[in-house]
Amino acid sequence: MDRLIHPDLRINSYGAHLRRRFGCRISKVNVDAGFTCPNRDGSKGTGGCIYCNNVSFSPKDTLSAIPLEEQMVHGMAYHRVRLKSEKFIVYFQKYTNTYGSVDLLADLYRRALAHPDVVGISVGTRPDALSDDTLELLQELAREHYVCVELGLQSMDDRILQEINRGHDLADYLNAVERLDGRGLELCTHLIYGFPNETRDGFLRTASLIANLPVDSVKLHQLHAVEGTRLAELYRSGAFVPVSLAEYVAAACDFLELLPSRITVQRLYGSSPREIRVAPNWDLKNNQMWYAVLNELKRRGSWQGCRLDGEFRRAVNEA
Repeated sequence: MDRLIHPDLRINSYGAHLRRRFGCRISKVNVDAGFTCPNRDGSKGTGGCIYCNNVSFSPKDTLSAIPLEEQMVHGMAYHRVRLKSEKFIVYFQKYTNTYGSVDLLADLYRRALAHPDVVGISVGTRPDALSDDTLELLQELAREHYVCVELGLQSMDDRILQEINRGHDLADYLNAVERLDGRGLELCTHLIYGFPNETRDGFLRTASLIANLPVDSVKLHQLHAVEGTRLAELYRSGAFVPVSLAEYVAAACDFLELLPSRITVQRLYGSSPREIRVAPNWDLKNNQMWYAVLNELKRRGSWQGCRLDGEFRRAVNEA
């Protein structure tokens, strides 16, 4: 097993990666900087992705009407108490957080980085919303701070991307990765499993794609429907049938076994407030899903990247 994989954990967790890098407990603090999305305002499309309702994953105290610094202070206080965190990464999460003038972005990012307990920023965005000026700004900030760009790919299948009204294709993602590479940034890729007509084999092809790209971390979660989305309508009409919990855990483990151990895992589950949750209704907390995947890896006798490992392959062939 690779030295980055703790024998009891079997996954190269993002939290452990940050602790190795900074020497203390780091938490991400979500903020809403008031951005919209080119897939909502008509630049790329309207209506957004069929599953998108940002209320489903945004903490209640992250509202654009609240000053950025106030959002940060509230989030840091919460994580200091809950997790005993000492330093923080400010996560620009809601919608497309590079979709603005470079002057606006510079002001927001630098205000976040000005706090003495903030070690860096994480910027959630789309592959088709990265101007040259924005890349230069991020590169400049990364010379003195931790900067992670979180790119939403969701699926490598262009048919699926079109069906979910994503507004970009795989080529856009690959182009963005190439343009981000070599700038001193960390790159995270967001992926979803469980799209209509998606097969597990098709999903697992993404692990091989990511393995051959300069990607530093991944976020993975199940496709789930929440109120106020086209996906909720499709669920109620019977056109969307969510994957089962057992299927998701099995697919996540398969994916991890094909993912190189150098890539950290930031997330394995997507949750939403109960009042807007439609389906699936697994009612799990993030750590419960984490341990469901961990326990399945233990049952299999496997770990992240093991199917790329010669020793594991020999053991399987001899079994």
